[in-house]
Amino acid sequence: VQLQAFGGGLVQAGGSTELSCAASGGIVRIDDMAWYRQAPGTGRKLVASITSGGRIVYADPVRGRFAISRDNAKHTVYLRMNSLKPEDTAVYYCVADYVSMNSNDEFVVGKGWGQGTQVTVSS
Repeated sequence: VQLQAFGGGLVQAGGSTELSCAASGGIVRIDDMAWYRQAPGTGRKLVASITSGGRIVYADPVRGRFAISRDNAKHTVYLRMNSLKPEDTAVYYCVADYVSMNSNDEFVVGKGWGQGTQVTVSS
């Protein structure tokens, strides 16, 4: 299973942008999906997560400003980011827990990460 992220770039403080991430490749089922971010010199941290049933968790720094959503039919997760701050500058990664089927018709359970997309918020 591959995850490809789209969106990001340079945004002014107070502005908005949206990220999307699509999973593909032998998917049987996508369970939890999430966004993480990694700022320079820091570790990767959870931003928001969403279960297949729509249960959502937000990290405290983004609660009330960011919104995570998903389209189960398209195996895609979105992150709408509003009221952006310079401290939101980071590389954003999508992740998905999945069940897939390999070429031997065997079920595979795994966790896939997207390639990361840079979001830079200028002050």
